Amino acid sequence: MCTLLLALPGIGHALSFPLPAPGNDIVGEIRQVQTRYEDTFSDLARENGLGYTEMTESNPGVDPWLPGEGTTVTLPTRFILPPGPREGIVINLAELRLYYFPKGENRVVTFPLGIGREGWSTPIGQARVTRKKQAPSWYPPESIRREHAEQGDPLPKVVKPGPDNPLGNHAIYLSMPGYLLHGTNKPYGVGMRVSHGCIRLYPEDIATLFKQIAPNTPVRIINEPYKAGWENGRLFVEAHQPLSEQRSREGTNFTPLVKAIINALGESEQKPDWDAMKQAALNQLGIPVPVTPAVAPATPPTEPQSLMVSESAPLASESPAQ
Repeated sequence: MCTLLLALPGIGHALSFPLPAPGNDIVGEIRQVQTRYEDTFSDLARENGLGYTEMTESNPGVDPWLPGEGTTVTLPTRFILPPGPREGIVINLAELRLYYFPKGENRVVTFPLGIGREGWSTPIGQARVTRKKQAPSWYPPESIRREHAEQGDPLPKVVKPGPDNPLGNHAIYLSMPGYLLHGTNKPYGVGMRVSHGCIRLYPEDIATLFKQIAPNTPVRIINEPYKAGWENGRLFVEAHQPLSEQRSREGTNFTPLVKAIINALGESEQKPDWDAMKQAALNQLGIPVPVTPAVAPATPPTEPQSLMVSESAPLASESPAQ
C-alpha cells in the first residue's frame, strides 16, 4: 500500500516501528511524495529518514538532482527486518541501513548510513559498543594522512571538535579497533559509500542513537543485499544492489537470493514464484515484493445446529393428544 504525501521542508526524524507480530518480519509502509521544483533526492532522503542510494534504487528513471515540480517520488519506508537475532544494533552494509532494537522494548528504530568506499570497506562481524564521546577529536590514521597528503590536502595529527571535524558532534566507539559510528560534517554522504570504513549517520540521527545506546550493546555487521521475510502468511523479498566488490561480472547472481528464500521458507510447504523472485533481483528496487500468493483469512468452522430441548418440555412425538 502506498500513501501519497506532499513534500515538506525540514529535517526528518528517525523511523521507529512496533515490532511485527510473531511469524512476521516486515515493518512500515511505502509512501509517496510530490516534489517541489527545488527538491533533490538528497533533500527528500534526509527529510524522510532515508539515504541517497535508497532513493535512487526505488525511483529508477527519475533525475535525482532535478526530479522536477510535481513529480511523484516513492519513499521506500517499508523494510524486511534483517535476518538473525533482533537485539542491539544490526548494520546491513548492502542496504546502507542500521536497525536498533532497544532492550526491553517492542520496537525497532532504523537509520540510513554512509559506509566505507571500495578499497576501504567496512568489515562484517560481531562487535559491541565500548564507549561514547560527545564533541570527539579525530586522530586520523597514518594511511589516511598519507592519502590526503598525496592529494595536496594534508591533515594534522589531531582534528579538534568543530565544523571541520568529519566525526561530527557524536561518536560511538566499537570493539572493532579503528571503527566507530559517528556523525558527519558532510551529511549528503549518508546513504553512499564515501568513508574510510567508519559508519556515518546524519547529525540528528547519531544524536538520537547516542542518547539511547549503552556500553556493551551488541553490534552485528552483515552484508545481505537480499532479504526474505513473512507478512500474514505471505513471503516477500527485498533486493538491493550488491556492493561493488560482490557484483558478478557475468550478471546478476541469484544464489544469495535463493538462499535467503530457502532460509525464510524453513518447513513451509509454500512454493515461491521464481519468476517474481528473479524480477525482484533484477529490478533491485529495495522494496519488499511478494513471491507467494496471498493467504485467504481462515474461515471459522460452522458449528452444527443443535436441537435445544427443555427438560420440562416433551418432544414433538411425545406431545399429548389434543
